[in-house]
Amino acid sequence: MSRVVVVGAGVGGLAAAVRLAATGHDVTVLEQADVVGGKLGTHVHDGWTFDTGPSLLTLPHVLDDLFAATGAPLEEVLLVQRLDVACRYRFPDGTEVDLPGDATAVPAALDAALGPGRGAQWAALMERAGRVWDLTHGPFLESPVGPADLLRLARDPRDVATVAPWRSLRGLGSAYLTDPRLRLLLDRYATYTGSDPRRAPAALLTVPYAEQAFGSWYVPGGLGRIAVALTDRLEALGGRLRTGARVAEVLVADGRARGVRLAGGEVVAADVVVANADATRLYGELLPGRAGRRGRRRLRRTTPSLAGFALLLALDDPPPDQPHHRVLFAEDYDAEFDAVFGRHGPPRPAHRPTVYVSVPDDPAVVPHARAGAWFVLVNAPRHDPAGGVDWDSPGLAEAHADHVLEVMAERGLDVRRRVTHRTVLTPAELERRTLTAGGSIYGTSSNGARAAFLRPANRSPVPGLFLVGGSSHPGGGLPLVVMSARIVADLVGPAAR
Repeated sequence: MSRVVVVGAGVGGLAAAVRLAATGHDVTVLEQADVVGGKLGTHVHDGWTFDTGPSLLTLPHVLDDLFAATGAPLEEVLLVQRLDVACRYRFPDGTEVDLPGDATAVPAALDAALGPGRGAQWAALMERAGRVWDLTHGPFLESPVGPADLLRLARDPRDVATVAPWRSLRGLGSAYLTDPRLRLLLDRYATYTGSDPRRAPAALLTVPYAEQAFGSWYVPGGLGRIAVALTDRLEALGGRLRTGARVAEVLVADGRARGVRLAGGEVVAADVVVANADATRLYGELLPGRAGRRGRRRLRRTTPSLAGFALLLALDDPPPDQPHHRVLFAEDYDAEFDAVFGRHGPPRPAHRPTVYVSVPDDPAVVPHARAGAWFVLVNAPRHDPAGGVDWDSPGLAEAHADHVLEVMAERGLDVRRRVTHRTVLTPAELERRTLTAGGSIYGTSSNGARAAFLRPANRSPVPGLFLVGGSSHPGGGLPLVVMSARIVADLVGPAAR
């Protein structure tokens, strides 16, 4: 039986721990916070419960596979519900469209809201996206590949032309979509990887395809229950979880990882270390000297992902008939990305940001029937006091929160007089809560054609050390970090008998 230490109890770390425990390893998970979940956080205030990370679950079969492979199936431990409306979009001209959760109904909804022919354009793009998905999800998303591996996979020039690795998401979308509102709709999916649609690769077409083909789902009680279910499964398999255990160093001896040292000095020995820590922190702090040099050099060639600025709003008597998810588009999306990524000036909060609103219709997350627990998110520059935005500057967070509520009101969603309590979560707070550099939600962005191959690999340069989670391959978001865990478990292999 091999001893495995998992650093971090985010979803990726917990999923890897569960898989490794199920294959016979002696697994200990060390989490620096007092709670599990990482970026899949939960905040509770006077009976209101808020998810502070993902608000939708996509690709639920990935969770199905995880639970089925490690014990009782998902349906016996966690309820998931498919949403009839995936999202309501409001465009700058005031037009709104409810995008159905059923992919077959999407073209008709687009035609009805935006005009005849728009649905056919979107359907043609999604047909292309489906072919990209078929070519890439197995050999890339579900495998520990690098550039050389992809070259071997791309033996057919027609496959390369379909994926179009030289084109940006926006560039390829413009070849199919003539309506600027449809182009905005496509651009939004770049933010699923913390990226700029002008630089994100066309292969990100797979994001809207997966959302529409497999549906948008919600977990009653909040998505934070996923982390609880994974913790329960880990403990049922004999694994151990220690919270309040901050790792200060990954120990390397005789050329391989041998365990970790905690901030208090305690050494936890291991045969395998799985780091669910942010890759920047792993290579910059936990793996000092020569051991982390290659990882640091590789990360210097990447662009950090954007961060997020969130409001948790406890409402009395909220507006009725709200969809689970709303997007209020910016009047100038390019100006928003210029601000967040620091083009034409230093990084800065966008003056007119796109606003994302999650409104779960779930009695389990509110104290009474006439209450609402709203999660509001805008794209934001990372916390960088030295060269960008210092989100801890006095007054900045509250002023920006007021401004976001004003923008919502100007776009037809005014809840300012209904707010009984609000909590503001800045990129600086996310950095402190999750030890993520600058509060970058996804670690590195997908800006640039080679970005996916610069993302830290699951197998580190140090034997016995593996990376899992949103800052490593294949990327951020619930389904991808669960895929990441399966890749790592396969790389480690079952315990020797």
